[in-house]
This record gives sequence, structure tokens and C-alpha cells, in this order.
Amino acid sequence: MRSIWKGAISFGLVTIPVKLFSATEQKDVTFHQVHRADGGRIRYKRVCTVDGEEVPYSDIAKGYELATGEIVVLTDEDFEDLPLTTSRRIDVLQFAPAEQIDPIYFAKSYYLEPDGQGAKPYVLLRNALESSGQVAVVKVALRQRESLATLRVRDGVFVLETMLWPDEIRTADFEFLEEDIEVRPQELKMAESLITTMEADFDPKRYHDAYREALQQVIEAKVAGKEVVAPPETEEEGGPAVDLMAALRASVEAAKREREGRPAKGGKQARTSTAAKGAAQKQAEKQAEKQGEEKGEEKAAPKRKARKSA
Repeated sequence: MRSIWKGAISFGLVTIPVKLFSATEQKDVTFHQVHRADGGRIRYKRVCTVDGEEVPYSDIAKGYELATGEIVVLTDEDFEDLPLTTSRRIDVLQFAPAEQIDPIYFAKSYYLEPDGQGAKPYVLLRNALESSGQVAVVKVALRQRESLATLRVRDGVFVLETMLWPDEIRTADFEFLEEDIEVRPQELKMAESLITTMEADFDPKRYHDAYREALQQVIEAKVAGKEVVAPPETEEEGGPAVDLMAALRASVEAAKREREGRPAKGGKQARTSTAAKGAAQKQAEKQAEKQGEEKGEEKAAPKRKARKSA
């Protein structure tokens, strides 16, 4: 990993030099816009809407649009004069229990590594924070933006998690919250039973991005020059169940069968993704054989003699 920022944790009179690294990365299949006919890359030019001329990057500034439509132009000098007092510093503001911080505030995670002679005070603060069971609430400036953040320990390393400001969290203002929706005790009990049946320790390795994997397979097939086979159709999800109790009861039974490894009604085992792929492959092979047999029958069929006209 390559560090993207250098600074220091300011904890009382203690200063801990650190380097900052991105703790996460977005695994996605990226695309370019290309010309459909020849695959040529599509390029965009920075053109001024006033004079129609192409503008070099060095002449581009940031503009803030007013309600009147007028533009306030800000230069690099304007940003340099802003009072970012926490620049290159991670200021510890307070310590608080982690459960008091709503996860909706978290934006992005970073790792902090001790830099230079900062290893000992780094380990000291890490051990003290870990034994306290709390997180540090800090303020930091990254990329000319001041953010609130938390400092916690994960696998022996400080994790800095930037946070949104309170005015950046939208209020959940929905009409159904004002409605008087009645839930029967039996329905609530059945829903709680479903939750209990599906309880398990969270293991993120159990889950994967099926869409990204399928997209990658499509790309690899095109690279190899193979014909892409459409995946088997899946049943569409229905609308809300009319009989809520029946739906909950069926969900509980299905969850129990899945946990115990028992077959579903009718003796059919739940299909895994591997089984589905195997079935799709067999179906494709049968279809190919059928097409081959039809072609063979057409070749083997005797030609009928034309009838002589009377």
C-alpha cells in the first residue's frame, strides 16, 4: 500500500507521527466509453460555454453558482487562506463508547501506521484505547475538507473512520410513519421466531458479489471468443404476501430446513450456485445434441421424387 497522507495524532501534549493509507478499495469492473463501430475511445474536451474555446486545465478555477445564476470564482489562493487549523493533525477531542455513535455517520476508513520515532507512543495510545473499550472522537483535514472522525483499534492497527457532519444526515420523513398500522401479537411472535431461526455469527467470507463475477465471466468469454450462454431464468419475486402469518411460517420452516440440511418439500434439495451452473451446462449440451440430431435427420431423410403431372 502507498501512503496518501502524512501527519500526526495530537493527544494532549503527546504527538504521534503517522502515515495514512486507504483501508478499503472498491472492487468493480470499470468501463471506457468507446465508439461502437470500431472501439475507439471517446474523449471529452473542456470547452467554455461563453466563447466556445477549449480551456487548458491550468486556466480552470472553481465556481460557486448563486441563486441568481451568477458565478463566484474561487482561486487556489482563496482556498489557501481558509483556516484549516487541523491541517496535518489528527486532534483528539474526546473519548466515547463505540455504541453511542450511529454507523450512518461513517464515511470512509483509513489505516494509520506509525512514522519515524512514533512507534512507542503509537503502541501506548493503542493499548490504552483498546483496554478502555472506547473510541477516540477526532477532527482531521483531508483533501481540503475538515471532517469529524473516530479512532479505533482493529488487528493491532489504528483505523481512522471519517464521519459526516450532523447536517449531512437526511431525516427519514416518510408518510407511512404517520399511519396507524396494526401488527397482531401472533405475527410479531412469528417474525421474532424467524429472526431466531436465522441467527448466526457474521462471516463476511460467506458472501460475494455475484453480479461482478458474472460480468467478469462475460468479459472473459468475449476475450476467448466463446459464445456467451444466457443464464437460466429465475422466478420473479411476487408482491407482498396477503397472508402474512402463512408467509412468516413458511419462511421459518425454510430457514430451519436450510440450517439442518434437510430437503425441502417434495424431496428436492436447495440448489446451490454450482448445481445451477451444472444444470445449465447439461441443458446447453442437450440442446446442442438435439440440434445435431435434427441436422442429421435432415441429411438422412430420403428425397421425395417429384410427381409426374397427369
